[in-house]
Amino acid sequence: MMMAIAMKRAAAAAATRAISTANSGSILTRHLHASSGKKKIVGVFYKAHEYAEMNPNFVGCAENALGIRNWLESQGHEYIVTDDKEGPDCELEKHIPDLHVLITTPFHPAYVTAERIKKAKNLQLLLTAGIGSDHVDLKAAAAAGLTVAEVTGSNTVSVAEDELMRILILVRNFLPGHHQVISGDWNVAGIAHRAYDLEGKTVGTVGCGRIGRLLLQRLKPFGCNLLYHDRIQMDSELENQIGATFEEDLDKMLPKCDIIVINTPLTEKTKGMFDKERIGKLKKGVLIVNNARGAIMDTQAVVDGCNSGHIGGYSGDVWYPQPAPKDHPWRYMPNQAMTPHISGTTIDAQLRYAAGVKDMLENYFKGEEFPPQHYIVKEGELASQYR
Repeated sequence: MMMAIAMKRAAAAAATRAISTANSGSILTRHLHASSGKKKIVGVFYKAHEYAEMNPNFVGCAENALGIRNWLESQGHEYIVTDDKEGPDCELEKHIPDLHVLITTPFHPAYVTAERIKKAKNLQLLLTAGIGSDHVDLKAAAAAGLTVAEVTGSNTVSVAEDELMRILILVRNFLPGHHQVISGDWNVAGIAHRAYDLEGKTVGTVGCGRIGRLLLQRLKPFGCNLLYHDRIQMDSELENQIGATFEEDLDKMLPKCDIIVINTPLTEKTKGMFDKERIGKLKKGVLIVNNARGAIMDTQAVVDGCNSGHIGGYSGDVWYPQPAPKDHPWRYMPNQAMTPHISGTTIDAQLRYAAGVKDMLENYFKGEEFPPQHYIVKEGELASQYR
């Protein structure tokens, strides 16, 4: 009962996001509510194993399946859940031809390619349990007339808090000290020679949507010089409240920054945007936090920057691909504070995005619209941030 109430409250708290007016003149739309009756819904989530039963609110794993299995099956729908998503013989691939709805998460993404979309003759709806739908070939989805939606606002607080934590971990050179304790060492100089205060440092966020703004608000009490680059400048009142300065030219902002935080979606324009050339123009010793998407960075350029010391520290929870292979070079580069993709899947966030998914499924079954801010692709049109 408590979990259900929390999910309801969480769904009601979702923030809003505008999407452009749909124009479907040349798109053959797969009608979202074209038929009633039994639907086949497939969920792809990470496996929790022994942890699945340790917390009744741990709904984001494959075992607990967003907490909606009983609800779906009681209405006669088929609900298939798996963590097996890669390769021609994976479990997901078996269900592609006849599924109606695919639910996945950024933390264990099912990559929905144009090839998979072509095979999915019955597919109508792609739902992201969380924020960020770049695991879907959005242009192919739009061309096929599919609806793509996510639970906007569901984990923005979770990610912003995580970013602030990573900034402090890098600035204070925390991890070497922690490793000393584990290994039985005690070498204060080995930590202190590159530990700093956050106060007075220049922090710039690349992208300043919901997460970026929450981060800047949380950084304000630290007395930092706050900069941001985004497609859209904040209104002056909010800008003054936060105490941040808009930088229209990204390449003029970046060299000013002691700390850079990536908060932009992964699109064709942002893929690989932090390459060797751009990283080379940053301050020597710059600290970078990336909880956005791994593919925004040139993988080898980050490794080279950390090895040379030009990047003084790199932290984030996003990789490409995901899960990251054991030989991914970011695992082994110096001055990194990487983790698996965890920032947006706190228990609180899971309850919010599980509630949001359930609400959208209810609307889908009833033939009703979703909240406009949830749409990523609707009637052949992509949301503005993905154009």
